[in-house]
Amino acid sequence: MRLYPYVGPEEIRGKAATQPLGRRIDSVAALRDWLRETGQTPDSSGAVTATFVVDEDGWLRVADRRSEHVACAGGGSVRAAGEMSFDLTGKTPCVVEASNHSTGYCPEPECWPEVARALNAIPLPPPGRFTRIVVFRRCPQCGQRNVVKDGWFVCDVCGGELPATWNF
Repeated sequence: MRLYPYVGPEEIRGKAATQPLGRRIDSVAALRDWLRETGQTPDSSGAVTATFVVDEDGWLRVADRRSEHVACAGGGSVRAAGEMSFDLTGKTPCVVEASNHSTGYCPEPECWPEVARALNAIPLPPPGRFTRIVVFRRCPQCGQRNVVKDGWFVCDVCGGELPATWNF
């Protein structure tokens, strides 16, 4: 198991320190409580998308989609981070989408098993894999965090070559 430290801008970490920790979700009832208490509104398909982390202890934590992952994690390292969509149209909520999209933690797609374990513990059946995968690399020349698209391992800032393996 890998822990991902926060690698984003320090200004965001500083602002996030004043925001509440993400809600620990250890049951379907806890998810429903969070949805109700925070006034989450489903989109036209009946889904709510949230910021999520799997904390150091392996628990799913969620926060409003517009919040920072580092705030959701309480500033700590995480086992996984990204965005997750919950379908609320059925009798029991279910996860319909999940990604590793977190530019503050830049987790590898290989963190999926940690997400699946956290969801299974609730129990909230996971979709089987990330439904959207983001590949992150740090530029060894200028230090910029990059999202690799279409296998193009070139820094968006300086044009330097990005490594083939994760390097945060």
